[in-house]
Amino acid sequence: MAARREREVIGRGTWLDKLAKDILDREAALGRELPVLRAEMGFGASGIPHIGSFSDAARAYAVKLALEDLSGRKAEMIAYADDMDGLRAVPLGVPRELERWLAHPVCRIPDPWRCHESFAEHVEALLLEAMDACGLEYRFIPAREAYGRGLLVRQMEAILTHAPQVGQIVADTTGSGKYLEALPYFAICEECGRIYTTRAYAFDRRTGRVAYRCEGADIKGRWLEGCGHEGEASIRRDNGKLAWVAGEFAARWAALQVCFEAYGKDIEASVRSNDRICREVLGFEPPYHVRYELFLDKSGRKMSKSRGNVLTPQLWLKYGPPQSLMLLMLKRFVGARRVDITDVPRYTDELDRLEQIYFGLLEVEDELERVKLRGLYEYVWLLRPPREPTGIYVPYNLLAYLASVAPEGSEEEYMLSCLRAYRLLRKGQPVPERLLQKVRYAIRWARDFGVQAVEREAVRVEMSEAERKAVLALADFLSVERPGEEVQNAIFEIARAHGLRPPEFFRLLYTILLGMPRGPRLGPYIARVGCGRVAEMLRRAVSRAS
Repeated sequence: MAARREREVIGRGTWLDKLAKDILDREAALGRELPVLRAEMGFGASGIPHIGSFSDAARAYAVKLALEDLSGRKAEMIAYADDMDGLRAVPLGVPRELERWLAHPVCRIPDPWRCHESFAEHVEALLLEAMDACGLEYRFIPAREAYGRGLLVRQMEAILTHAPQVGQIVADTTGSGKYLEALPYFAICEECGRIYTTRAYAFDRRTGRVAYRCEGADIKGRWLEGCGHEGEASIRRDNGKLAWVAGEFAARWAALQVCFEAYGKDIEASVRSNDRICREVLGFEPPYHVRYELFLDKSGRKMSKSRGNVLTPQLWLKYGPPQSLMLLMLKRFVGARRVDITDVPRYTDELDRLEQIYFGLLEVEDELERVKLRGLYEYVWLLRPPREPTGIYVPYNLLAYLASVAPEGSEEEYMLSCLRAYRLLRKGQPVPERLLQKVRYAIRWARDFGVQAVEREAVRVEMSEAERKAVLALADFLSVERPGEEVQNAIFEIARAHGLRPPEFFRLLYTILLGMPRGPRLGPYIARVGCGRVAEMLRRAVSRAS
């Protein structure tokens, strides 16, 4: 039985290893051996990058690592920026001066913050900054350079030469007949500078030039009148771009020999049409795909650059380590997730738990689950995990509480002295660097949000019947907000009323609320966190113990 279970483990036991094996098996079945196994992620440069944008990069890079790990071959992640796309709307939080640049390629729109050459470069820099902060390695290809250097010329020639076939594929897969009437190419009007207002109608393969007319376009329900200019654009320069749905993905897959790219369900039809164009027109078998679900805000709405309801990786990294962000991305692949900044403490604590499992400090009974969690920890650390455990694990909510009551300007010293008083640190013991970093993240959190914003999952704690009744009695007492001293006294009274020794009841409450047997004076702590929130945690703990 043990041998059979051992055989079920692929690589490090995670979904990434299974996915990498599927990709490698498919490549073998196709009979092709690409010199480099390339995983691609593409991102738009028309608005502030959010957690969803970063997730594409994090997951593609993790797949790249898994491909290398399983095959022993060279792999690479391509970060492709669609910065030749036109601006369709001015995102919230972006200066309204960009209104005059609607339908212009974002790589040719001035940076409204005046710190980069263009709006696109400003946006790209934000995502690349987050990728660098998390240790991702990549080959960055902006569309403006791909088109400008002629990287896609051969593929563009084939697509434009076979435009009727491409148009029919698009019609078959999406139901749109648009490219049965126009070439799948958007020229940048040399007169007004806009891109979506042009209609391409003829292609000369000998000269590589596309004839177009600037007629106008509907942009998100708003008609933008064309300037009427007629001209020609060269496909050998960055004078225009292929249409997304009608071959742009296919062109770069074939040109770069990409073997994996994930996609969101919002562009599923475009991926289907590009798969066929890649295979039937360009003669390259398209990459292996998986469909991921979208990140939602807490109200359940899709995160959108144009709506401005974005959680940025920069904001997350202000309060949590890069590995906590990678954990959010790699913990699972399927299912839409509601996420906001209040999730940082929970994922930071979960990172501590994974570390304890990895180093054998926490037991996991199921062997396959243990292997999977160890593998997840390794991928979160980009297959370069620490050699030694931190050894001291302090819940984020305790650190945030200590930061919130610490003397201003002396938070770090005060918090460490408290940890020594709670015997979490021995006197004179060096503070582990990862714990010190967590202390500093919690200080920032407390300054910006306070301890009340920290979410913590209920801990599973075994309880006797008397303990369950005492915990529920305390939860009822905390149904209204009360001062700390009143709460402190009530804990003693409730313990005695249920035949419990107060020190044991306090130890139980500390374990439920903090995951450790001791901590700060409990009454003031509960009052600071919020009696109602603590009551909910206590009831959840009883429910889990039942």
